[in-house]
Amino acid sequence: MKILVLCWEFPPRLVGGIARHVSELYPELVKLGHEIHLITPAVTSASLYEVYEGIHVHRVPVAQSNDFFHWVVNLNESMRDYGEKLFQKEEDFDLIHAHDWLVADAAIALKHSLKIPLIATVHATEYGRCNGIHNDNQRYICGKENLLVYNAWKIIVCTEYMRQEVIRVFNTPSNKIDVIYNGIRPEKKQHHEDFPAQDFRRQFAADHEKIVYYVGRMAYEKGVQVLINAAPKVLWEMGGNVKFVIVGGGNTDHLQQQVWNLGLWEKFYFTGFLSDEYLDKFQTVANCAVFPSLYEPFGIVALESFASRVPVVVSDTCGLPEVVQHTKTGIVTQTNNSDSLSWGILEVLKNQGYCQWLIDNAYQDLECRFRWPQLAQRTEAVYKQVFQERSQVVW
Repeated sequence: MKILVLCWEFPPRLVGGIARHVSELYPELVKLGHEIHLITPAVTSASLYEVYEGIHVHRVPVAQSNDFFHWVVNLNESMRDYGEKLFQKEEDFDLIHAHDWLVADAAIALKHSLKIPLIATVHATEYGRCNGIHNDNQRYICGKENLLVYNAWKIIVCTEYMRQEVIRVFNTPSNKIDVIYNGIRPEKKQHHEDFPAQDFRRQFAADHEKIVYYVGRMAYEKGVQVLINAAPKVLWEMGGNVKFVIVGGGNTDHLQQQVWNLGLWEKFYFTGFLSDEYLDKFQTVANCAVFPSLYEPFGIVALESFASRVPVVVSDTCGLPEVVQHTKTGIVTQTNNSDSLSWGILEVLKNQGYCQWLIDNAYQDLECRFRWPQLAQRTEAVYKQVFQERSQVVW
């Protein structure tokens, strides 16, 4: 089959987890014999057209705007126009696959003009991120999500939790939704066994300090503030021998102020953005990964920690308990509860044998449930079902 994919982030544009998802899923679909054409916004550091691991990547210029929503409108106009021209040049596409609301208008327009079915992957919802819809911007985004879900022939979500959320928020029939987990390439995580680990580690912590880290966006729903509130109890139990490392770009002023107010300045290190290679090395020397999200449809960061052989502590929100199995592949704690989170961290730091057992189970679980080749086959099954159903109806 020939698939037209619309996605607003793709390497080297890395904003959230969608870019990783798309760049690792579609090469596996190429291996299964499908022809993939992906339309995404242009970036100055990449060519307008390239073949990336078998994917035909088309980067379209987008008129810049200081207003984010205006930029999204420009993005969709560029994608729609390019998609129609590409269709005339490449002849028939069988399906359109759109990722999230930012490309909804272009995907829906192409669906109608080209008369081919639309599949939508919903990675998250505005309702879930904001715990409801409270202002005009949120209503606008939720409206675009609703249109995308309504116009899709099939919807793919990353966890059973997200299936229930889409059903509830958009009044969507359950049989229109398929659950296919996100995946990871564990082999991409280089463990760097032959580098001066001790010297590297000293950039972040003293030799006697355990390293507890968070990596991700600095958005409120990621729950970094809960980790900071859990730190005093962890430090007390561990005799002060812990360093908390917060990894990720974005504004951390409010979080740093929280750390200062608690008198913990010397026990926290905000690194800013780290490259993948640097992060791989860092995870080699870390002792515990913590993801205390308030809203998390899946949590690819947990899989990355599995692959890096770092024990994981997460909250029990949304899809995280489906990814991390409590007391088997990690520790699951109560959402937005700093006492519960500190307990989970201490379970890992104080019990080395148990910790290693969690690590081994988690790495094995990657092979069982989160490998892209198997997930691509499940995606292909959705494609084939939609293609078959389309062949039996008049548009």
